[in-house]
Amino acid sequence: MRIIVLGSGAGGGFPQWNCNCPNCRGLREGRIRATPRTQSSLAVSDGGENWLLVNASPDLRAQIASCPPLQPARAVRDTAIAAVLLVDAQIDHATGLMTLREHRARLQVHCTPSVHADLTTGYPLLRVLESYCGIDWHPVDAVAEKPFVVDGLPGLDLRPLPIPGEAPPYSPRRHNPAPDDTIGATFVDRASGRRCFYAPGLGAFTDRIRDEARQADCVLLDGTLWKDDELKMRGASQKTGREMGHLAQAGSGGMVEELAALPGRKILIHINNTNPILDEDSPERKRLDELGIEVAYDGMEISL
Repeated sequence: MRIIVLGSGAGGGFPQWNCNCPNCRGLREGRIRATPRTQSSLAVSDGGENWLLVNASPDLRAQIASCPPLQPARAVRDTAIAAVLLVDAQIDHATGLMTLREHRARLQVHCTPSVHADLTTGYPLLRVLESYCGIDWHPVDAVAEKPFVVDGLPGLDLRPLPIPGEAPPYSPRRHNPAPDDTIGATFVDRASGRRCFYAPGLGAFTDRIRDEARQADCVLLDGTLWKDDELKMRGASQKTGREMGHLAQAGSGGMVEELAALPGRKILIHINNTNPILDEDSPERKRLDELGIEVAYDGMEISL
């Protein structure tokens, strides 16, 4: 199994276009050692030519341009993207579907019923795309944790898991999410049995989530904020991490404490532009290094 991190940032990327927090301004002015990041998305393959796009960020066009395996050039119009999996209906995970409107075949989209409902009503991307390439919806039964296989990727099993998160701001279920509004996904290589657990919108740990993470050879988990009130402290927003459906890294019961207890490879992804771990010389980044916790970056490759 091969995984490419197409985008490692949270909504808005890094630097965010209208943000002058110490990170964004420091990067623009060359005062901190940091790397720009586009918005969160993965490409996953079973080792063949076809790829599963996991989330479709607003930066998808640039991400495809920087990822040669997604451009096999077998025809005048071509792509190696066999299907798309959406873990939620957030704008930063779904807007990139519009970039794929010129697909020569109907777009194969895997998502839960709640995500499908939001993307055909409040934010009707899937309805709009019916007038372009067309959509074939494959319902994901995350509540029953029903595994599935994507056409064109026979060597890969996908195992969905409902996780504590938040519905999008435009959703009628905002602050009262359905169990399948946000999911994690475990990618399993059928030949080797090796596993990667991906959950960029994780709002809290449960015993079931800890068990899934412990079984994984690699985890890619929510790295949005260092502190729950980070946006307030930076003067960027009054929202807390919990209100947005994200578990902060610092403090008792935080993401760092949970990751430190895991046996496999540990990677933070979906990192907000305000998070001090983006500054590679910060004390927070040093703490992660000491604990063996990695910070995802655009173009990062993982082989399992």
